Order: sequence, then C-alpha cells, then structure tokens
Amino acid sequence: MQSVSTGEGAAIRHANKIPRLLQTNGTVSLLEAGALLCRRRATFPIKQMPVNSLRGSVKTLGPGWHGHFNFRTNYHSFPFNYLLNISASESDLKRIHALILRNGSYHSLPVLRKLFTLGCFLLPTMDYGQKLFDELPKSDVFLWNTLIRGYANVGPCQKALILYKNMHFLGLLPDSYTFPFVIRSCVVVSALREGKEVHCNIIKNGFDSDVFVQSALVTMYSQSGEMVNSELVFDKMLVRNTVSWTAMISGYVQNGFSEKGLAVFREMLASGTQVNIVTLISILPACANFEFSNLGKSIHAYGVKLGLDKYINLANCLISFYARCGHVEAASSLFDLIEIRNLVTWNSMITAYVQNDDAENAINIFMRMQTENVQIDYITMVGVISACSKLGALSSGKLVHEVVKNKGLDKNISIQNALINMYARCGDIGLARKVFEILPHKSVISYTAMIGAYAADGNGQKALELFSIMKNKEIRPNSLTFTAILTACRHSGLIEEGRKCFESMMRDYSIVPCLEHCTCLVDLFGRGGCLMEAYELVESMPIRTDMVVWGSMLTACRLYRNVEVAEAVAEKLFQLDSENFTFYVLMSNMYAEAGRWEDVERVRKLMKYKGLKKIPGHSLVEGNEFQSSSRLKFPERGSVAAL
Repeated sequence: MQSVSTGEGAAIRHANKIPRLLQTNGTVSLLEAGALLCRRRATFPIKQMPVNSLRGSVKTLGPGWHGHFNFRTNYHSFPFNYLLNISASESDLKRIHALILRNGSYHSLPVLRKLFTLGCFLLPTMDYGQKLFDELPKSDVFLWNTLIRGYANVGPCQKALILYKNMHFLGLLPDSYTFPFVIRSCVVVSALREGKEVHCNIIKNGFDSDVFVQSALVTMYSQSGEMVNSELVFDKMLVRNTVSWTAMISGYVQNGFSEKGLAVFREMLASGTQVNIVTLISILPACANFEFSNLGKSIHAYGVKLGLDKYINLANCLISFYARCGHVEAASSLFDLIEIRNLVTWNSMITAYVQNDDAENAINIFMRMQTENVQIDYITMVGVISACSKLGALSSGKLVHEVVKNKGLDKNISIQNALINMYARCGDIGLARKVFEILPHKSVISYTAMIGAYAADGNGQKALELFSIMKNKEIRPNSLTFTAILTACRHSGLIEEGRKCFESMMRDYSIVPCLEHCTCLVDLFGRGGCLMEAYELVESMPIRTDMVVWGSMLTACRLYRNVEVAEAVAEKLFQLDSENFTFYVLMSNMYAEAGRWEDVERVRKLMKYKGLKKIPGHSLVEGNEFQSSSRLKFPERGSVAAL
C-alpha cells in the first residue's frame, strides 16, 4: 500500500468534511464548506491531493451533487470550479454565488464566467442568467454569445435576436460562434427576413466560409421552404461535416423532394462522412414516401451496425417508416422489442395502426396505455379519434370525447378538428357542427373539416355557403379544402359550382390540380351525364391517372348506357390492371343491357381464361353489443372519469 504524505493526509481529512457540511440544510452549510477549503488551501498544496480521494468524497454529497464533472486540481480554481462543476440546480448556483460574494472572489473573471455560463445552460429559464449578465461589471463577445446561446436553447428566441442587434449598437463585432445561434432563433420565430439580414452580416464579417455558419444557413433556408437558397449555400461549402450533410438531406425531405434527399444521402456516404442518428431519422421518411422499403430496411441495418438502434428516437422513426410502407407487422414487432417506451413510441404505434386501417388495434394500444398509466397528449387522442372515425363507432367516439374533456384537451385545435371529422363520418352532422361552432379560432383546417363533413352528409349547398364564409373572412383555402368542396359538389350533383371551384383553384390560388381534384371533377361530370367532357378532362390531365379515375368514368358510362365511351375507358383500365374482376363484370353487364350477346360471351370467356373470380364483399357496422369485432372492448361511460 502506498504511503500518504502528511500534507496529502491533511487534505484528505479536510476534504472528507465537505460532504457532512453539504448534507445539512441551509446556505450556511455550503458557505462553511467553501470557507473551510479557502482557509486550508494556504496550509497544504491542494494540487498534491489525490484526485481519486476527492472523487470519492463527491459520491457522498447526495442527490444532485454526484455525477460526471470536469474535475480540476488547479489550486487557484479550486474550490469554486469544483463546486460549480458538480452543481445541478438553481439553488446550488445561488449558494455558490453567495459563497463567491462572501469570499470576495466576485472580481475573478474566470469564476464569474463559469457561474454565468452555468446560469445560462443549466436552468430551464434564462431569468437567473440574465440577472447575472446585467450585474457583470464588464461584458465581452464571449459573454454575449453565451447569453444569446442560452435564449436560443431555452427561449424566448425573439430575445436572442434583440441581443444580437444590441451587440451591434454597442460596437461589439459578432464572431463565428454568434451567428449559428442567431440563425437558429430566426428559424424558430419564422423570421426569414431578419435571417437574410444576418446572412448579409455574415458575408460582411467574412464568416461565410465557416462550416458551422453555413450549416445553420442551409437549415434556415430549407426550414423556410427556400430550397434554392439552401442549395446555393450548400454548393459553395468547401468543407462539409455531418451537420451540413444532414441539414441538406432534411431540407429536401421536409419540402417534399425525397428523391433529391436520397441522392444527397448517397453523396454523403460516398464522401466518407460519418452519419449520425439525426441523419438516419431525416432520411427514413424519404424511403417511406416512395415506398422504398428495401432501402429503408438497409438503413435500419446500417443503424444497427453503427450501434444507433439503441436510441429511442430512431426506433420511433422506424415504427413510422414501416407503418407508412404498409409493414405494420414489422412496426408492431419493433414496438414489442423496445424495453423502455416513451410517449412518442406509443403514439407512433397508434398512428401506424390507423394508417393501415387497423383501427381496432389502435384502440387496443390506447387501452394498454391506460393500463400501464402512460400519460397521454393531444397526439394520442387525435389518433384514437381517427380510429373511431374509421370504425364508424359513434358511441366509442363519444366516450373518447369525454376522455378528452376529462384530460383538459378539449380546447386543442387538432383534437377539435379530428372530432368534427369523426362525428361527420359517423353520421352525426349536428355534433360536428356543434364542435365547429364553439371553436374560438377557426383555421383553414377547421373550415376544411366542416366542409368535408357537409360533403359526407351530401349537403353541397351548406358546404358552398361555408366555403364562401371562409373566403369572406380572408382565410386562404388550400389543396385539401378544394378536395372537400369538389367532393361536396360531386355528392350533390352541382356541376356548374364544381367547375367554377376547380377553375378558381387554379386561377385565384395558383394551386396545381392533383389526382384527387381531377377524380372529383371527373366523377361529377360523369354523374351529370357529361361523359365526353369527363373523358377529355382525364385525357388532358398533366398527371398520371389511375384506376380510380378511369373506374369512375366506367361507372358513369354504365349509368348512362354509353357503350362507345365505355369501351374506350375499359381499354385504358385493362392496360392498368388486366386482372381486375370488376371491370370485366361491368362491361359484360353493359353489353347485356345493350343486347350485344356476342360481346357478353366474349368477355365471359376471357374471364374464364384468366381465371378471374368475384371477391366477396363485407360490411362494417356498430351494434349495441359489439363494435366491428367481438374482441374490441372500450370502457363503459361510467368508467370514463377514471381515465
């Protein structure tokens, strides 16, 4: 056993007194501990004290005082750096602050910087850090950067922009550490114009080649939807790190350019840049968008190889990826393998089942959450409400509505919009309208949900009236709004109104028609007997049509017994799917109604040759004693309060 010198032994004995002093309550205890060290540092050289001995002492300090810290043995910085490095709360910092004042070390700039830095980064708000900053006798760029970074991290971010402007007024020049946090604040508060002004200052101050500044700019422009500017910054980067590559990938994917995001990801791998968990989380949605399930699985395997599969955020993203690709079994298996689930994990699994039309299991997951006492949020309830909507389970939906009220989530706009949609799909337009009327602030989503409710109810006039009110209140309709209003016109046979809405969408709002818009209009024209106009519309579509559009046309031809147009439509359908039984049956029936028996026989022989058989249909109803399945159990009304 190694011998311990007299000075070292004394140091150990006095250091061991610190835990006993700190374990008592009150500020005086900490002051006495610090004072003890201050008095003894002249008696023995602390720098000779065995580090392991002091580390052992720290372990007995109680909750909040032990853990990882940057231990320093420099005799001049101890004890304040020692105490600051193991502090874990605002009360700890205030006690150390008092010790600094009592000891007369308030004029020591290194100590003050350390205290101020912890005040900005350790606490959930910036109140204490701001007070420390205001009391500092002198501030430099480092201190300003620390304060700006603190506001950028915990908010309010608007304050970070104000501080940035104040720096300029005081004649302090920002550096490469200032700009990334200012740019991040611009992103959070959607201040693109101010962000572009900051970009100008970056160029002016010569920091436009700094990789961290450039990465922040790439993120800012992509988050604001300006991918052209984001590409310009990215292309000019001489050095790219993981953050910059990930920012570009995320920007493309979030703005709907998934193929470009995948291309950049391949470039990143080819460059030899190491990916991280954020990179994988950013690229996985691109694989789901194009249903590149094999590529997504490869990324999953790559994450396992890098040891990133243990992170819950990646696991949650993988659940969403598999669900969006239609592999709900894989998503469920991954969910079961996660030992410690967070709320996002549960919500992701509920959403996965809803997306894959398995509303029953979505509700079962929700019931498991209640059994395991998992705290719910508005995202949970939106998923459960959507599940009730898909089941057409009105009574279950009402029970969920009561749960929402009991949890105090009934004012959430997303939940209210989901409730409108649920009541409409369950056939209770009155309750849907009631929820809509009590909304304090009606957004475009709210109006779209209510217009869709009227569309589902077949009340096209009410939908048009609400659409007119929406425009009069200067609420700009979006693509989904026009899908809802065109659906309402289709269900009510309002041909002229539907045509005007379609033209207004392109002329007044510059919205490019999507497949859903064209399908609604084709079906509207077809139901109204305008078969040639509908056929010409389909042929002139700038987007690729699918079986739904042509199938709607064929149904309209059957309704109006137009065999000639039907034959042209059927030819298109057989090119898209030659094995679909329904189209052959429709054509056979039309030939029979027209008395063309030879054609009937020809179609039937073709069906027999291809081995086509009719697939039995099924219905989904909610009865008094069951809801879509005997296995689905929802709490009775009397037990809702317990949830």
